[in-house]
Amino acid sequence: MLSTRAAAALYVGAVLGPGVLIVPALASEAAGPASVLAWAVLLALSAPLAITFAALGVRYPEAGGTAAYARAAFGSRIGAITGWWFLAGVVLGAPAVALVGGFYVAELLGVGREAAVAGAVVMMGTVTVANLVGLRTSARLGLGLAALLAALLLVAVVTALPESRAEHWTPFAPHGWAAVGTAASLLMLSFIGWEAVSHLAGELRDPARQLPRAIFGALAVVVVLYLGLAIATVGVLGTAEPTDVPLADLMAAGLGEAGRTATAAIAVLLTMGTMNAYVAAAVKLAGALSEEGSAPAWLARPDRALAAFAVVAGLLLAPLGADVLSLDGLVRATSAAFVAVYVTATAAGVRLLSGAARRAAAVACAAVIVVLGFSGPYLAVPAAIALIGVSLPRRRSPVPACEQVSAAAS
Repeated sequence: MLSTRAAAALYVGAVLGPGVLIVPALASEAAGPASVLAWAVLLALSAPLAITFAALGVRYPEAGGTAAYARAAFGSRIGAITGWWFLAGVVLGAPAVALVGGFYVAELLGVGREAAVAGAVVMMGTVTVANLVGLRTSARLGLGLAALLAALLLVAVVTALPESRAEHWTPFAPHGWAAVGTAASLLMLSFIGWEAVSHLAGELRDPARQLPRAIFGALAVVVVLYLGLAIATVGVLGTAEPTDVPLADLMAAGLGEAGRTATAAIAVLLTMGTMNAYVAAAVKLAGALSEEGSAPAWLARPDRALAAFAVVAGLLLAPLGADVLSLDGLVRATSAAFVAVYVTATAAGVRLLSGAARRAAAVACAAVIVVLGFSGPYLAVPAAIALIGVSLPRRRSPVPACEQVSAAAS
């Protein structure tokens, strides 16, 4: 059985991820100092999201996560589309995360963009091969890496804040107030994860009491870390000169070059660990969708799913490396896919829950719909995936894919 403290630690680990290695800088570039408002809005949104998923986890402790909630509320077709959105977020996000890790590799070695791309290719290849032979990053290792990242963020913020400059805060909204919404759509990549541990309610002795405490304990930690990171990113680094390694630059501002080197090394470990977990999730989910009849039959074989993943990753890394496809654009496409998952999951909460939990789900659903609206042209990503999902012929199968989504994402 899990203790409340252990569950809170798992939640912090689920929310924190490699997105914080680059997304804060992308958000400040998009909205300037006003990007801190996007952080504040998303942190406020985290409360109703946490309430919604806590309530769903308590009510459906055996359920399979977001896609299972969507299936319970709206039927198998919506559940399958939600699973496809999750799968697309992983497939699109992995090359972006790999390139971010590549930037930190290049920073560690003192080399250029070509080496960053090469590092991304090596990491993608390593993760693909590892999954092909059946290796997995253990949950304990993943939790350890998340704890390391949390400590790193805290050190970066505390040591760098004294180097803040007042002139970095003016003009406050250089790109207009609408840019705050654009920044929020980018930042959502760093807020995905509130749903990830709700299905562990069955591992708690008293989920009705422990799960809300665990989620809100995690929320308090995330609020402190993320607000500190947002303020430090703008105040110390400014928004005039974008950087590919903002966390390393923050550490260097406070601790010198030793801090930069340590950050780069940790960033590589974090990137690899997260990529491995999510690639494994994508492969399992692809197989589950295939077995349910919501995906082509050939995806049921892990080696074929991995081959398809490697091909897509290669097709995305090539234009990323040539700077034809922007990292910002790929992050926004990934965020749009994941926010779409949250839309159906919170809408399911509105339908399945009652009382205060239902009101929280309604607030969360309305908020994520607004955030999704700021995805702009990247709305085409979840729209196209939904269209494909609706048009795919369904085969009969006794195995509902959405009941395996949670296992795949864990």
